[in-house]
Amino acid sequence: AELWRALRRAGVRRAAVTLGEKGVLLADGGGCRRLAAYSAGPAVDTTGAGDTFNGALAAALAQGRRLDEAARFALVAAGLSVTRRGAAGSLPSLEEVQAHLERVSDGWMK
Repeated sequence: AELWRALRRAGVRRAAVTLGEKGVLLADGGGCRRLAAYSAGPAVDTTGAGDTFNGALAAALAQGRRLDEAARFALVAAGLSVTRRGAAGSLPSLEEVQAHLERVSDGWMK
């Protein structure tokens, strides 16, 4: 919360701080909250997971999704990526991410 107050004083309106296997911390006008990581199976290689998250988050925000929705999309993408080896080769397709989003309930977010 202290970090978020400092960022707000600096003019930041929304922030997402990745927490690795613990998910992501989101902060915006609604306050601070943590979303749990998404597990798509056993982690094989975490190389590129952060990049996957950031790219998926940026893409979802560019599509006009709210921060919470964009973060869920990014968490699923990152969760899928760690089940494969490598960086670029571990990136899931849009279809894979959408399929997982459709199958999961909000239960994994808590």
